Amino acid sequence: MLQDTMHKIRKPYVIAVLSVMGALLLFILITVLNLRAVSDGSRHTDFAVRSGATLQSVSTKLKEKNLIHSVFFFKLYMRLTGKGARIKHGVYDLNDGMSATKIAQTLTSGKTKTVSITIAEGLHNRQIADLFVQKKFFTSREEFLQYASSKTLLEKYKIPAKSVEGYLFPDTYFLPPGYPKIKILEHMIDHFFDKVKAVKNFPTDPRKIHEAVILSSIVEREAKLKEERGLIAAVFHNRLRDSEPLESCATVQYLFEKPKARLFYKDLEVDSPYNTYKVKGLPPGPIGSPGLAAINATVNPEKTDYKFFVLKGDDAHYFSKTYKEHNAAKKKYIGQ
Repeated sequence: MLQDTMHKIRKPYVIAVLSVMGALLLFILITVLNLRAVSDGSRHTDFAVRSGATLQSVSTKLKEKNLIHSVFFFKLYMRLTGKGARIKHGVYDLNDGMSATKIAQTLTSGKTKTVSITIAEGLHNRQIADLFVQKKFFTSREEFLQYASSKTLLEKYKIPAKSVEGYLFPDTYFLPPGYPKIKILEHMIDHFFDKVKAVKNFPTDPRKIHEAVILSSIVEREAKLKEERGLIAAVFHNRLRDSEPLESCATVQYLFEKPKARLFYKDLEVDSPYNTYKVKGLPPGPIGSPGLAAINATVNPEKTDYKFFVLKGDDAHYFSKTYKEHNAAKKKYIGQ
């Protein structure tokens, strides 16, 4: 009797243990399958890990590049092995014949020689070119600008302009010496489109995107204080709405090799489509590379009736609704 009772108790227990072992083996098998290489290794990718990148963002990007089978299982492996917090920034040569474990080893090895280059918000292509020449990625400004005007590049990203001015996202980049020139620009433009995904109401039509980038570049150059970007953007939106010239000093400054400490009336008479004192509407292209804050402020401006602003001398601006008020502000703050 006792033996029969023990047998009855043992049977469900054995079944439960076998079920758990079976589930565990199945999970291990699925994990192994998801960590295998995606393909035969014929497709190489320059995979960039930027400073501050998270395990989630790296895993998602690996999946988008079709280098791993599963974000979940790659993250699981990285965490179980302790590699999740040891990913090092840089640019890595990955291929689709590498297993997830090999990719993890590569991304945590740090065995990539990189040169850092920082692009500040608002810099235009001529200034960016000079920085890359200093770092020996390009031989001259002219060479950089030639690549920046590549028809192939413009068509790939559907940029309706003569150059990629405005789309080279300002940030710190880590690139290996000898990195392909066209890849440098693609890397920066990819970064731009990755970043604007987080901007509410950012347009999807290439023409609308270009208009947003143009106006954002002007806001970037005009705003001295971060908290004023939304107000400055609102002023420009209001002037565009009412078919009035933007009257932006920043667009005139773009015409000079070096920005002037102060513009005079004769400077505002220069004959150019970038002279927004004489030409209504947006200039033909961006005047620099706007940062994310300027882009967000431009796409989502403050709600206000302001149509003028003047620099007060402390990096802050005085905003006015009428021309009369604006003239009084100019007399007060700049003596005009």
